[in-house]
Amino acid sequence: MDKKEINRYIFISMLAIIVCFIVKHFELFGNLFGILLNAVYPLILGGAIAYVFNIVLAWFERHFFPKTKEGIIGYIRRPLCLLFSFIVVIAIIILILKIVIPEIIAALALITSKVPPLFNQATDYLLLKLQEYPDIQVEAQNLLDQFDITSINWESIINKVVNVLKTGALGIIKSSVGIISTVTGAITTFVVAVIFSIYILLRKDKLLTDTKRMLSAYASDKTNNRLRKFFSTAHDTFQSFFIGQFVEAIILGSLCFIGMSIMKLPYAGMSGVLVGVTALIPIVGAFIGAGVSAFIIATENPMQALIFIIFLVILQQLEGNIIYPKVVGESVGLPGIWVLAAVTVGGGLYGIIGMLLGVPLAATIYKLLFDTLEAKEKSLGTAVTEAAPAKKKSAPAKAPKEKKPAPARKTSRGKKK
Repeated sequence: MDKKEINRYIFISMLAIIVCFIVKHFELFGNLFGILLNAVYPLILGGAIAYVFNIVLAWFERHFFPKTKEGIIGYIRRPLCLLFSFIVVIAIIILILKIVIPEIIAALALITSKVPPLFNQATDYLLLKLQEYPDIQVEAQNLLDQFDITSINWESIINKVVNVLKTGALGIIKSSVGIISTVTGAITTFVVAVIFSIYILLRKDKLLTDTKRMLSAYASDKTNNRLRKFFSTAHDTFQSFFIGQFVEAIILGSLCFIGMSIMKLPYAGMSGVLVGVTALIPIVGAFIGAGVSAFIIATENPMQALIFIIFLVILQQLEGNIIYPKVVGESVGLPGIWVLAAVTVGGGLYGIIGMLLGVPLAATIYKLLFDTLEAKEKSLGTAVTEAAPAKKKSAPAKAPKEKKPAPARKTSRGKKK
């Protein structure tokens, strides 16, 4: 065996030993990984915030003295654009909260005032319809009596609460301290993440240049090309997805608000904002917002809630067949079945964040796999191409006629020259 093969076997043996050691002490390595992840989590969050804000920042930089690189304008250009980006995003969040929160408070007040009477009317209607079935009516009456508010022993409940407060005061204090520390830690993490994101955005050109220098110095050209292709594909896919989803959510929420206002349905502003915000989640997002809005509208008028559901189903068909293909188009390039799979798996692993990131991540992997497959098929000569439309056969080009040699000139003596 040559030296290269011996080194390969040594590497495989060492890798097998390391894997066995990690499996044997999996709990220890899991705890270490958790500690490391908690330590770098603010930096990861800051990087995610910087990436999202960079989309808004890039727009401002394209329109605010884009060709000025020197002087006072060149010096303050990026900080001003970053400030404008934060102002725009914060203004959008405040506007959404200002529209949604008062509407939700009013809806909760309406629910608490109308649900008990509706419950009593429903029980009376049920018992009236069950008069033809006395046995079932008796069982239903006994079941409903168990939920009678007047039969609740409030004195016993108050005594139990007082005893819990007396005996568990120390536990409550500990819980309060734990909640305060958790909230403080979350605020600290968020502040550190925002500061780190600001630093990244202000120094993004220098960081990108340094990264390229490091890769050029310590990685081969083949590895560099692979990494550049991966990050280029991921960046294009994520950026197209986020921009497309955001624009589509604005259009869908606006159309929902306009349609509800024309039909004079209640809670038009809140429903439009909820449908628009939840539409950021692919496939299932708009239906979540529609369900919450329909429930709130039903507390005021069930028939209007039914009209709202029919209207939103029609709007969803319009959005899925016309708006979404035009706005997002094929920039993500992921078939519908894999979109559903990405949303399901991402939501099961990381909730709403997983739903948001699952689709562009799956689309990136999908594009890279098929690029690799096409390159492999091309190298093997088995590339699959779509059939091109048949073209009319053009007449074969005629071969140019050969020129006849010019006749020889006769000299004055009559001889051919």
